[in-house]
Amino acid sequence: MNMREMQKMQQKLMKMQEELENSQFTGTAGGGAVTITVSGKFEVTGVKIDPEAFSADEIEDLEAMIKAAAKDAFDHANEAQQKLVMNATGGMKIPGLF
Repeated sequence: MNMREMQKMQQKLMKMQEELENSQFTGTAGGGAVTITVSGKFEVTGVKIDPEAFSADEIEDLEAMIKAAAKDAFDHANEAQQKLVMNATGGMKIPGLF
């Protein structure tokens, strides 16, 4: 791969990374009772809890569902990040990239 091709790939990767960082990924738990949204930067940007789904004595269940929904959202963001790398590099491993 020559220098020009590497620069093109780097520019393409930077654009794709920017698009990823501006994306939102949603994770749910409890059949939608808890929804968490994270950015492509893995920052929590939203939490929604269906008030009809929980009573005061179900706080432990709610806490577990929040953790599960957060993990689901982070998994979606991580999967998108991995696809970005695979698409940008054609499957070639580049040290220090993500």
